[in-house]
Amino acid sequence: MTTAMPPIPEALMVPEVMTALRLSRSKVYDLIRSKQLESFTAGRARRIPVDSVRQYMRNRIEEND
Repeated sequence: MTTAMPPIPEALMVPEVMTALRLSRSKVYDLIRSKQLESFTAGRARRIPVDSVRQYMRNRIEEND
């Protein structure tokens, strides 16, 4: 019996971004405020699109080249 992998979410919660980027909560919110990470609210919850996290990482890599 094969178990299917759960789908990759299109948007992450702040704690998930913290884990993925190994950053503090305040740093993630700083990146959101400075528009380095795009985000939106769903009700009272802040969500960050996965593509925004990937773009942030690409930008950081380019800065270090």
